[in-house]
Amino acid sequence: MEYLPLFADLKRRPVLVVGGGDIAARKIQWLMHAGAQIRVVARELCPELAEIAHTKGLSWIGKAFKPAMLDEVFLVIAATDNAALNTRVYQSADKRHILANVVDDQPQCSFIFPSIIDRTPIVVAISSGGKAPVLARILREKLESLLPNFLGPLAMLAGAWRGRVKQRIRSMAARRQFWEKALNGRFASLVAQERFEQAELTLEDSLINSGQEQQGNVALVGAGPGDSGLLTLRGLQFMQQADVVLYDYLVSPEVLELGRRDAARICVGKRAGDHSIQQEQINHLLVTLAQQGKKVVRLKGGDPFIFGRGGEELQHVAAAGISFQVVPGITAASGVTAYAGIPLTHREHAQSITFITGHLRSGGNTLDWQALACGHQTLVIYMGVVNAAHISSQLIAYGRAAQTPVAIISRGTRRDQRVLIGTLEKLEQLAQSSLTPALMVIGEVVALHHEINWFGQHNLV
Repeated sequence: MEYLPLFADLKRRPVLVVGGGDIAARKIQWLMHAGAQIRVVARELCPELAEIAHTKGLSWIGKAFKPAMLDEVFLVIAATDNAALNTRVYQSADKRHILANVVDDQPQCSFIFPSIIDRTPIVVAISSGGKAPVLARILREKLESLLPNFLGPLAMLAGAWRGRVKQRIRSMAARRQFWEKALNGRFASLVAQERFEQAELTLEDSLINSGQEQQGNVALVGAGPGDSGLLTLRGLQFMQQADVVLYDYLVSPEVLELGRRDAARICVGKRAGDHSIQQEQINHLLVTLAQQGKKVVRLKGGDPFIFGRGGEELQHVAAAGISFQVVPGITAASGVTAYAGIPLTHREHAQSITFITGHLRSGGNTLDWQALACGHQTLVIYMGVVNAAHISSQLIAYGRAAQTPVAIISRGTRRDQRVLIGTLEKLEQLAQSSLTPALMVIGEVVALHHEINWFGQHNLV
């Protein structure tokens, strides 16, 4: 490696910055976060630095650089547009064995600034050794999105308890196991919810009962409509921590592959007319696995609270006294229609949206066809293909125009997405030609598909 990565303690240490422009201001902001005593040499200060100087956040010690200004300085940064001055600053510092950085001039740097992800006290630094700073920034952005914001408070609380844990658990291996469970379990979940008092009580209880079998937890995660890029970051974090994943048929293989490699995967999906696993069995399995101390992810296509029975499953989990969290997902109604170029609302065509399911629980209430047949609204029908003829006839009978545009979107957001466009009176024929899974959309907004469709090539009229 060309540079040895180090983390320097700058608290109350003098740091010299030569330059008073916007670039110098950006470096000074990081130095201030680190608690450095900042001295600035510049002909003039930009408004941001002038404000900092006014509040005594830095000392403006002169307008012209002199080598003597390096005396008793811990490190120096040159951030001017004068190449000769920058070189003089670097050479003067190098003679004194003082670390120096000339901004955007890697050969004249005895230290460099990495791209930083700040979750204080957790700090991640990425560097290309000055070779490809834009690449380092891109990597930082990717990692930034993966690291949750609660890492800082989590580390602070863990640090506060470190001594007590060490005192009670003498074995280093046992301590490591304790922290692995805590930082991936209920303690971390409560910190994420900013329930800090309960988090500490949970940690205390875990410490008292260390060595005993601990109860697991359940995360109900929405997998989105199919495209793995639509899985939320929070959902991804839970999947990468799971011991076991219970998933439905609607979860795409691409999403499933994002989970932890060694996690057990159990398919508990149900298809129309083929309920291979009863809902009661799924409920029991969630509880049983969590009681065995496992971190369980219940992965459902779309959003688990929209026609996904997520609420029913969590009722059983809650009744068993098991900790749980919910991660919403992009429901098919919004994700699939967006990929088909069909906006659910439009000022000229639809002022309301209604989501309905094509089949109801046995003995449930019938649909309000009078309300559903009103114009200038969009109907999105889940699991409605098998009942397409009934849906079409009822809507027309209650006043919806037979020529109302309709779409059946099969395998939405996936590479083999297929969009069938027609009219309400032809809905049954379209359904007979569709693939599964499929979503039905009824309303004037469907006509906009021809103008703003942007995804996929398998669109049939």
